Amino acid sequence: MRVLGIAGSPRRGGNTDLLLDEVMKGATSQGAEVKTIILNDLKITPCQHCDACRKTGRCQIEDDMQLVYRELAQADRVVLASPVQFMGLTAQMKAMIDRCQALWARKYLLKIPPLDSIKERKGLFISVGGQKIANLFEPSLATVKTLFKILDITYAGELVFPGIDEKGAIAKHPDALHQAFLTGQKLAADF
Repeated sequence: MRVLGIAGSPRRGGNTDLLLDEVMKGATSQGAEVKTIILNDLKITPCQHCDACRKTGRCQIEDDMQLVYRELAQADRVVLASPVQFMGLTAQMKAMIDRCQALWARKYLLKIPPLDSIKERKGLFISVGGQKIANLFEPSLATVKTLFKILDITYAGELVFPGIDEKGAIAKHPDALHQAFLTGQKLAADF
């Protein structure tokens, strides 16, 4: 079992990172092999909408997104972690998702499995947001669920916390980190 965590926050050691770390620890406790990609450390050019992928199913931009494609293909579970910024995912996460347009083209235009295999995959979304407003996570959830659908990843749920903004504030939540650990265990145990 391979669990891939994708950290979309530009702030290292922040709230979503802490939650993602606990999810990965939970998965490891179940014997899973885990890997975390830090998007802010990668060079990912935004999608140029050149449409080259519509013919080949492959993005013609050669950058660190090629690593992300390989890791997605190898993963049995995918955990996306991004705080909410301006009611949506971070720019780092959105750039990565937009570059999955090549995988959309593979699936819907070329009729090729988007991740080179049709093994069962599951995905989880982790997020925090500074505000406490209704529907805070809905725009991000719509994007994440769409990505998972395109990649043939079954949506396994989300772990989201409103009203969390200051760096490290999630540690003051009564059980958020414990919930994250248990969620990681369940995600890996459902293999």
